[in-house]
Formats: sequence, structure tokens, C-alpha cells
Amino acid sequence: MPETSQPRHSLLVRVTHWLTTIAFLALLVTGLEIVVSHPRFYWGETGSVNTEPLFKIPIPSSRNLVPTGYGYVLPDQNGWSRYLHFQSAWLLILTGLLYVGVGLFRGHFRRELFPARSDLSARRLMSSIAGHLRLKRPSVEEAWSYNVLQRLAYLLIIFVGFPLIIWTGLAMSPSFVSAVPAAVNLLGGQQSARTLHFFLTGALVLFLAVHVFMVILAGFRSRVRAMISGRVIGRTGARQEPLQRLQAPELEALKLEDQ
Repeated sequence: MPETSQPRHSLLVRVTHWLTTIAFLALLVTGLEIVVSHPRFYWGETGSVNTEPLFKIPIPSSRNLVPTGYGYVLPDQNGWSRYLHFQSAWLLILTGLLYVGVGLFRGHFRRELFPARSDLSARRLMSSIAGHLRLKRPSVEEAWSYNVLQRLAYLLIIFVGFPLIIWTGLAMSPSFVSAVPAAVNLLGGQQSARTLHFFLTGALVLFLAVHVFMVILAGFRSRVRAMISGRVIGRTGARQEPLQRLQAPELEALKLEDQ
């Protein structure tokens, strides 16, 4: 069967994917610089060098007043890192709102991410998990659609992970605290929000590492090319079976999204 290039990712998905990538990497780098300035974490409303930390990261600090046990301090990059962290956070928020808003309006989540009821059966889930644990390379047909674990993971990140990390990030802002104190109190205080923010970042970094590894396993060049150009190369007719399961209105919406 001859190979052909077919649409895969819409312009919306591609643009928001790369904007989110840029914003997240900027947030990660600047966040690490902010942590270096005070690598101690607390629980509650307040915390300082005179307070017993919940835990601490055994690294030198960029502030000489923070006790770390090291005889030197790192260069202080706290100024520019906080400014860029704030700007990158807004880029992430606006990109996320655009993606979710347009995605809901055009049915992107229903077609591409919400798993079918049959895919949520124990046998299907266990089969997908077993395939991932064996590091099984995805088939050519799987380039046209996400498997059930991918769908569940993406939905969890989009509708739980990112909203929580944005919430905990805003909860560390004095202006947000004064405007919406209940949102901070629900988290247990500003220092609790900072600690939760740190753990949520770790979870997102773990997701990113697994995501990149699976892209490499599936074929790094072809997957990245698809996310840049919006098209994948596969056998003619490989996409027909998934398309046949869609009703006429959904097929029309898919055609509009692929344009």
C-alpha cells in the first residue's frame, strides 16, 4: 500500500503546543533560579530562615543569609528570573485559555482526547499498560490517534495539572492573596502553596520526560515533523477506520480543523 501525507494536527494544536513548550521551559529554568535563592520549604502561612523547614534541598543558596551548610553562595539571579517567570506564566495561561476555549468550541477534546467507553475497560487498559512497560514501538496506524493512556494523561495534565500549578503559583502572589484570600486559605497558606507548587512542578517534569521518551520510541523525527507541519506520512487508507467511526457532523468538523 503506497505511503501518503495526511493531515494530523490542526494549526491550533501545533501553535499552542510549541508556545506551551517555550513557556514551560522558561518557567522551569527561572523556577530553579528562584528555588536556589531559598531552597527550604515550609507548610502553613509563613516560613523563614528562623523557622524549621518541612524539608530542604541540599544545595548552596544564592543568599548568604540562608543556612545551607555550604561555605559559599551562588550568583544571585533572583531579579531577572522572577520577572521572566511572571511573564512566562502569563504566556502559559493565555495559551491554555486559547487552547481549551477553541478546543471545546470545535470539539477537539471529544474527537481527539476523550476515550471511548470500550477503551476504559480493564482489559484494554491493562493491554495498553503492558505495551508501554514492554517499550513496544507504536504501529503506523497509531500515528493517526492517541492511545487510551495518552488520552487520559493529556486530559489529566490539561484539566488538573496545569490548573493546579497556576493556582498554587498565583497563591504566592501578595496581590492575589489580598484579592482572593479564600483561594490561598484552601491550600493552607502561602508557604503551603509554594511547597505544593514545587511538587506539582516535579510531576509535570516527570510527565515531560515520559512524553519525550515515548516520542523518541515512536519515531522522534516523524512525530516532531507532524507537530510542526501538521501532517504525518503513512499508508493510504490507514486513517479510514478511525474516520468511519465518526458521524457526519464530526467528519465535517474534522475537515475544518485540519485546514
